[in-house]
Amino acid sequence: MSWHGWSIEPPLAYVAVAALLYWCPPARGRTYRRRPQPAWRTACFAGGLLTIVLALDSPLDGYADTLFWAHMTQHILLLTLAPPLILLGRPWPRMWQALPLRSRTRIGRTLALSRWAAPVRQLAHPIPAFVLFNATIIAWHIPAAYNATLSSGAIHDIEHAMFFFTGLLFWARVIDPGPLRPRLPWLGRVAYVVGAMIVGWVIAITLVLVPEPIYSHYALLAHRPGGISALTDQQIAAGIMWVPGSLSYGLAMMLGFYRWLEPESASHPPPRALTT
Repeated sequence: MSWHGWSIEPPLAYVAVAALLYWCPPARGRTYRRRPQPAWRTACFAGGLLTIVLALDSPLDGYADTLFWAHMTQHILLLTLAPPLILLGRPWPRMWQALPLRSRTRIGRTLALSRWAAPVRQLAHPIPAFVLFNATIIAWHIPAAYNATLSSGAIHDIEHAMFFFTGLLFWARVIDPGPLRPRLPWLGRVAYVVGAMIVGWVIAITLVLVPEPIYSHYALLAHRPGGISALTDQQIAAGIMWVPGSLSYGLAMMLGFYRWLEPESASHPPPRALTT
């Protein structure tokens, strides 16, 4: 597949529906004036949707079968870029208001009365979200699981869906998306993202240090785009996970430190000048 090989896959339909709900005016049946959305939040949400398209419907998806680093780039986009951008857009109230009142009532009642509602809410708490997010990353990078994604389209789709949705759960504890308020103080958020970043570093370091390719699918390929070896491909993938994959964590960590220190400086205003 050439770099002009964009595809039309199910994720593109999901992105289109999300965009329609986000930019659709509030549904009739309820007097509701939508609050104005800052332009930067709208840009973040649009950027998050475009990131999903880039990861799953662009030529990058075609190269993922023959280049480990392309597959790793998909993972980084779905884990550390698309979820925080979408959450920064605060989409849920806008998308909810776009639904007809009858649908909102039916969905809300179903969610409230469902026996799965309480367990799902528990997964959104900080510790379960952290464990689920990082366990998902580790599990899918086990060689048997990783090779399975490359031999089955259905398994590959499940992997990507789990990356994205556990990413939403994880980043919602770091970013305040509105109705789903984080339960972590700023210093707690710093520890939260540092812990997840270390998990990625351990995987990346392992990929760099092992003397041979870990994943048989890539190791057994006779040819690769660019003519690189399987081990070089693996090391490039590790570098992508280590450096670009740490950017979102690093930005969140610096912001958390800044906001943690900010109240202390704000609560101690400079003394007034003495007058004579």
